[in-house]
Amino acid sequence: MSLAKNIDLLRRLPRLDGLRFAEFGRSADSSSPLEEVVGFGDNPGALRMFTFVPAQLQKPRALVVVLHGCGQTAAAYDLGAGWSTLARHYGFALLMPEQQRVNNGNTCFNWFNPEDTVRGSGEAHSIREMIAHMVETHRVDHRRVFITGLSAGGGMTSVMLATYPEVFAAGAVIAGLPYGIASNLREALDGMFHSPARPARELGDLVRSASDHGGPWPKVSVWHGSADRTVNPGNANEIVKQWLDLHDLPDAPMAETNVDGYPRQAWWNKDGETLVESFAITDMAHGTPLGLADNDQRYGVEGAFLIEAGISSSYHIAKFFGLTGWIPDAATKKAEAKPATKPATKPETKPALSPAPHLARSIRAAVAEEPAEPQRENARGFDLGQIITRALTAAGLMK
Repeated sequence: MSLAKNIDLLRRLPRLDGLRFAEFGRSADSSSPLEEVVGFGDNPGALRMFTFVPAQLQKPRALVVVLHGCGQTAAAYDLGAGWSTLARHYGFALLMPEQQRVNNGNTCFNWFNPEDTVRGSGEAHSIREMIAHMVETHRVDHRRVFITGLSAGGGMTSVMLATYPEVFAAGAVIAGLPYGIASNLREALDGMFHSPARPARELGDLVRSASDHGGPWPKVSVWHGSADRTVNPGNANEIVKQWLDLHDLPDAPMAETNVDGYPRQAWWNKDGETLVESFAITDMAHGTPLGLADNDQRYGVEGAFLIEAGISSSYHIAKFFGLTGWIPDAATKKAEAKPATKPATKPETKPALSPAPHLARSIRAAVAEEPAEPQRENARGFDLGQIITRALTAAGLMK
């Protein structure tokens, strides 16, 4: 979805069932799997707490904190980015703090407000209290807590990684900004629209001064559309510089590859563990990139600031966090199996968590498998009908 389409959709929102910009996506609330938690602890930032905890959790237990963007709710962003679906598939707990309009007219997290961006104060402290509640209530491994966010939620992700670095193993910033570059609205807008370059050491010192933590530092994944006119793409470079300085890594990337057609840069430590990565989503406007995962599963639904790009950022972020290798244990598989008393049927050969293959890929595979020299005299290379039938069967759409 282009920037023009996003703007047009937002322009039309006041005429859609009386919704206002700050209430975009409220329709997702009624069908959302998220549940609100009250009384989680101190809440100086006056935020709401929403969670999703699947029936079975991978071990050791993990928690992902997800921060929505401006004009969104927790439920709306979850619907769009698909995080609760990922949580269910891969067995991790989900925490989605939600901004209230009384705090910010457009429901943006206040990533630039000094009262909300220091350790032990405001919104940052409220989110920390929510995390502590989740860790204790659901016995989450404190070494497996992760955070991600879009736009203002990305800015607040930078805040949380800087002010509570000991809490997080890794974080991912989507169309966000580095920590510490703004302390008022004017500076925030300057950072959003112009992204003035700063020395790497200066950026690193902003994080070092946010707590008395001396390392190790969280791993960081950075995502940004190259055509973003809301938050200047230069902010991605500044975030990368900030965390390269903290990890004492060189400016030049150690690897440059393409993932689903988009350039990815990576830096790793002496043990080969990737500590910083950066995705540049070519020609994409402001938003979260959506698309197919490695297993052809689609996560999320396209909408304002939720952009079909052919790459699932949510999936790749979960993969960067180390959460996508899990499958249900044997006991769960057995419980979900059909009773033996039912008539015998053709055994299911697909993995329980793997969707049907992508149809286009199935057709390509079927073409590749056709004999190079067909036996039929009137065949021109291959029988298209037979190939499509085979592909549909492989995709589970025909028996």
